[in-house]
Amino acid sequence: MLMPVTRQFGTGFRSLPGRRAPTALSRAYFTPRLQPRWPSQAHGLRRAWESTLAGDHHDKDGHIELAPNESVLWFDNLFPINLSSLLLMRFPFRGAVNDLPVLMQRLEGTNIGFMDPRRLVKRAISSDIPVQITEIHPRLKDGGAFVKFTHSADVTAKDIENRISKSLVENPIKPFFSPFRGIQAGLVKGVPWLEDLRRFPKNRLRVEFVPKNPGEEAVELSQETLYSMFRRYGSISEITSQPWDSKALPKFAYVDFGSLRDAVMARNCLHGFVVTEELGGGKLGTKFRISYETRAKPHKIWDWITNHPRIVIPVLVALLTGVTVVVFDPIREFFVKSHVSRKYRLNNSKVYRWLRKQTTDIFALKRGGDEQAGLNAVWSHRKDIIEQIQAWLMETAETFIVVQGPRGSGKKELVLEQALKDRQNILIIDCKQIIEAKGESAIIKKMASEVGYRPIFSWANNMSSMIDLAIQSTTGVKAGFSETLESQLQKILNTAATSLRALGLESRHKRDSDITLPEDAYMEAHPEKRAVVVVDNFVYKSEDNAIVYEKIADWAAALVQSDVAHVVFLANDSSYTKVLSKSLPDRVFRHVALGDLSPDVAKWFILGHVNAGTENTEKEDSTSDDEAKGKELVTTTKVSDLEGLDDCIGTLGGRLTDLEYLARRIKVGQSPREAVAEITEQSASEILKMFLLPGRATSDGEHKWSMEQAWYLVKLLSQKDNLRYNEVLLSDTFASSLSAPDGEAALEGLANAELITVRSAAGRPRSIIAGKPVYQAAFRQLAADKVLSAKMELARLKELVKIEGATIDKCEKELALLGSLPSQPWGTRDRILYLGTKIDASQGKIFGFEKEIGLLKKVLSSQY
Repeated sequence: MLMPVTRQFGTGFRSLPGRRAPTALSRAYFTPRLQPRWPSQAHGLRRAWESTLAGDHHDKDGHIELAPNESVLWFDNLFPINLSSLLLMRFPFRGAVNDLPVLMQRLEGTNIGFMDPRRLVKRAISSDIPVQITEIHPRLKDGGAFVKFTHSADVTAKDIENRISKSLVENPIKPFFSPFRGIQAGLVKGVPWLEDLRRFPKNRLRVEFVPKNPGEEAVELSQETLYSMFRRYGSISEITSQPWDSKALPKFAYVDFGSLRDAVMARNCLHGFVVTEELGGGKLGTKFRISYETRAKPHKIWDWITNHPRIVIPVLVALLTGVTVVVFDPIREFFVKSHVSRKYRLNNSKVYRWLRKQTTDIFALKRGGDEQAGLNAVWSHRKDIIEQIQAWLMETAETFIVVQGPRGSGKKELVLEQALKDRQNILIIDCKQIIEAKGESAIIKKMASEVGYRPIFSWANNMSSMIDLAIQSTTGVKAGFSETLESQLQKILNTAATSLRALGLESRHKRDSDITLPEDAYMEAHPEKRAVVVVDNFVYKSEDNAIVYEKIADWAAALVQSDVAHVVFLANDSSYTKVLSKSLPDRVFRHVALGDLSPDVAKWFILGHVNAGTENTEKEDSTSDDEAKGKELVTTTKVSDLEGLDDCIGTLGGRLTDLEYLARRIKVGQSPREAVAEITEQSASEILKMFLLPGRATSDGEHKWSMEQAWYLVKLLSQKDNLRYNEVLLSDTFASSLSAPDGEAALEGLANAELITVRSAAGRPRSIIAGKPVYQAAFRQLAADKVLSAKMELARLKELVKIEGATIDKCEKELALLGSLPSQPWGTRDRILYLGTKIDASQGKIFGFEKEIGLLKKVLSSQY
């Protein structure tokens, strides 16, 4: 006879649907929300199918309560283990366990009803086994279920477990999702914990040894004892005891199973099991608290890498370098060749050249006709220089070509537009753009831009430096990720050299008679095939970033010595020899000096500008007679208004940029005298702003000269056209200056700033002249200003007074020292006389300076 069974839910009980009605006690706790979910089975077996945690009552502790003659079996392999995670993905907030009854109810009566775990449990427990099922608690996470049953007193739970296990071995039940492993059953010896936390099974079990009752003492079980208890549930791969020096409590051990299902069964059967004293659990007993533990996967390769940074980091740097060379270097060489050959530029395409030829009369696509007409006169005058440079480019001499001339003398135009007019493969490097860049990253970026080197990751240099510093501080080994400015520049220039060599060999064909020559011999035999490198503004601000000039000079020397390219340097002064001589110490440079134009050529230049403008005016489309008369009047006015041009050219000099500016001023209607007066005034303002304002001294870290030294030269050059170099150097303003004591460095700085020009003879400085011819007139204009002259002279005299005062102080200190001696040594009398004479001379100078200062103050106080 079947007994009515009930399921505990909260503090109430209710009958499962069956033949008998619920009791009054169960009705008292019966609510609509807890209605029975599934109908009874045909065989009449009443079961409870819901997790004990499914209810919301407060007294649910996640454990199964057992009465006398009641036990619990764990049936494994009823569900796929991953089914819980799939349901949680679909219903993340409701929980997968609560959806299981609904899911089973939907499967009832369908074609896949054989998947119902209840049927699997029924098949697993044969009819001859004397048990009564009271509750079934599914565990989706573990892929099985706890089955609570009652049995008679004459049959033990161990016997029932053995009979069920034997039946499953003889008649295995294999679910569709597990064709190789059948359902297994095991007696639950401990107290299972029915939790719905998101803790999923793992092969490793963490077995903690806790006391049976709080306050008691637990013992740590040996590996042999653990093996004897856990081995019956499956193959064990490893047992790891707690490290001896670990102070973690409670004590624990790791048990690693070969199969995940075996670990699940061991955990559900032994969690909460109390090991008695007979089994090695101590006098008071030791309880198992078992949980799943994620096993740390062995990373032998990674561990070796992290433990050997001295080997790995250099190898990694080498690999990264190799990848960079293989991937990026061909791309960069392509861009450099495109930059030099200008093959992909719009103005080199056939369509553009045809369009420019057809629209020459409409659009001014070239230099203006008036400018070109004026320059033609210059090029005619410098025809010999142009032909000389072209002849040098056809020779095989392994040396540099240097074109020197003051700024504004037309060096760049002469080389690029005349000497290299019909030349291909020209690389132009402007040192001014590179030197004026701020910071190493900006310098690298500018250098790469000048040679067409891309892609360039200039920002990565700072980041790699920080990474390198961090690795060095932690491992003690410099990783080598960061590169110095020198190495980065060297890499860019080497790539450019490779590209220039490839361009020189592009025109070589198999049909050539000298095809059998090696590449080096071919380049040596054909200097016309070589590329031309033009380095503009060389040694511009040579005191800043000298490494850039050194690298460019060394790279250029390698180019000419290996017959890869011709190199032309454009320099403003003769200081280039210091740098280039280090790179090619045994070579004589091909040197061309460009000076100011002679008065006759300067006049032709200006007249060419003016006449070209007149011709352009006459070529305009025809208008009315009145307008034509007006144009003729304007032309006549412009041509006739050139009186005094020769005198103005003498004042202005032969500097090309100044002459061009003068011609433009004449074209807009000014007379030559007015234009020269305006240019002179503008130059005087420029000198005043750049050299004579307070603060222009070495204190700002930028200049090597003082304001007083600049004024001293302005004053002397306003009186004479040239000065003796050594005479200026021996003057008190340069020899004894307090703010700029190095006189030669001060003169060099003023020459680099183009206030003056230092002329040399036989390799030594000889004389000093104005930096530009127009500066001579500007110096006279500044000296003629009485207020400015008085102010600047007052500052210079005050500095001289300080210099002489310092001399007197020094002599007085030495006299005081000599006077403090107990006895005067032999020879001190002459020294005392010398110091007294020096004091007297300095004091006399001070009297003279003070007198002049007084006169200058009167000028400043009486004039505006």
